[in-house]
Amino acid sequence: QVQLVESGGGSVQSGGSLRLSCAASGYTYSSYYMGWFRQVPGKGREGVAAIRRDGTTNYSDSVKGRFTIAQDNAKKTLYLQMNSLKPEDTAMYYCAADYRFRVKVGMTTVKALGARRYNYWGQGTQVTVSS
Repeated sequence: QVQLVESGGGSVQSGGSLRLSCAASGYTYSSYYMGWFRQVPGKGREGVAAIRRDGTTNYSDSVKGRFTIAQDNAKKTLYLQMNSLKPEDTAMYYCAADYRFRVKVGMTTVKALGARRYNYWGQGTQVTVSS
């Protein structure tokens, strides 16, 4: 069973930085995709950044240029460096992992930033950005 444990969340002022970490355990081989999602109360889970096993990355338009996703395969750890934080970045941040080459819903392939792409999730870490 895969376990994902996030850390690094906290409170920061607008313009500040935080680095989130996600430690993975339970499998001996690397996931095909890992990602970061965020969620605020009353809204769905939003894909923020994803990284494929070969290092290919995807970012949502709202964080492109400010956030950087990276992974350390030797440590089985995923990171999200968040710079120039804004109050609208306030959310619970979740780490996710998936080991499948492709995930389809009906005839549609789920993209890297789609929550349905992932079948393993962490418990989340809160990020609060004050103005």
